[in-house]
Amino acid sequence: MAKATSYFCQSCGHESLAWSGRCAGCGEWNTLVEAPKAPPAQGGGVRRRGGSRLSQRPVALRDVSAPAVERLLTGVDELDRVLGGGVVPGSLILLGGSPGIGKSTLTGMALGNLGAAGHQVLYISGEESTAQVRLRAERLGEAALAVPALAETSLEAVVGTIEAERPDVCVIDSVQTLHAEGMSGGPGTVGQVREAAGRVMEVAKRLGCAVILVGHVTKDGAVAGPRVLEHLVDCVLFFEGERERSFRTLRALKNRFGATSEVGVFEMRSGGLVEVVDPSARFVGEASSAPGSVVLCSMEGTRPLLVEVQALVAPTEIVPPRRVANGIDRNRLAMVIAVLARHGGPSLAGADVFVNVAGGVRVDEPGADLAVALAIASAHRGEPLADAEGRPLACFGEVGLTGELRPVGHADRRLGEALKFGLEPVLCPADDELGPGAQPAPSLRGALRGALGSRGRRVERAA
Repeated sequence: MAKATSYFCQSCGHESLAWSGRCAGCGEWNTLVEAPKAPPAQGGGVRRRGGSRLSQRPVALRDVSAPAVERLLTGVDELDRVLGGGVVPGSLILLGGSPGIGKSTLTGMALGNLGAAGHQVLYISGEESTAQVRLRAERLGEAALAVPALAETSLEAVVGTIEAERPDVCVIDSVQTLHAEGMSGGPGTVGQVREAAGRVMEVAKRLGCAVILVGHVTKDGAVAGPRVLEHLVDCVLFFEGERERSFRTLRALKNRFGATSEVGVFEMRSGGLVEVVDPSARFVGEASSAPGSVVLCSMEGTRPLLVEVQALVAPTEIVPPRRVANGIDRNRLAMVIAVLARHGGPSLAGADVFVNVAGGVRVDEPGADLAVALAIASAHRGEPLADAEGRPLACFGEVGLTGELRPVGHADRRLGEALKFGLEPVLCPADDELGPGAQPAPSLRGALRGALGSRGRRVERAA
């Protein structure tokens, strides 16, 4: 008798007939778990006498009808922008984030606004009872309290409720709590998550119901579950931030109906999440004029964002010294430190270096290189980069391995955002298209001379 179970990798979904310590698909260790095999697919379609399946005639893409679909606005502008203009009917959205970051609050606000606009909504909770859901919804207002809720973990009952209620938008919190009958694995296993996501996707596409699946995250910060879950859904959103801080950011890691470069900024308050329309004003207002602090003119999607980059350099006897980065890539930090040591900056072989992007914001663009370099140099020398009025230095630019400063995209918009808050001049790579207010520097050595050439002054032109 054939074995009814197989071993599936929790990271990539690779199937193996026997357990092994390392997955043959992705190379991860200790990720194989036992789960029931999927039932064999039934032979469908029309067959010829000989048993071969009838082929279908391909159609040119220009002849395929593509009707315009009206998106559903959630009433949360930051969420709508990250989604690409609203929720697409029939789409499957995966929302991940750390516990307590505000995923349920965000979805509750969205469902409340959609229900108040006349759309049919449904909230399915597999982690809390309806009484607990109400306690959380009370602070969100009457619109959130009017959302129909169901506490259920049975996949069959959830699918049946969606088919009976036929909502326009449904939230399932969370997909790891659903379990299908007839499968021996517990909720959250590879087999259960794949089956639940597949069944929910089928009913969502058939009924035109947009479903938001709330997902858990692993200890490494990635969305939990097999990779096939991320490939299956139409959009993957990640809600991140520090629970000790009030700011939250929403990013799209995958979006079939919009761009993945947009980011939404929220602030957690007693009444729920509040959209931060102008996050630059918040971050600039908190910027410090102490040594090791500089304002970075970054781009988040299509809008400029000013954030504070802080650095601390401390002598150490540990070999090798520590390099700690929060909000930027650690490998990028190591590269900037190496370029600094080679092209006019301090040698940090005997010092620990800590770099942090204030406010829990993460910057993943090369335009942050110059800000990191200047913050480290300022912290090492103990000299502030602020002017006589206490305004911090603003800068942007990519640092090359040969010490040159390379231009980055949307330089004019970065410069305009800094000038709007009175941060002038702005240290940046040389660009003929930049107008007044820019302080161009051709190299990292020239930028260091322009920022730290004289204590507390940065009005001279960089060489």
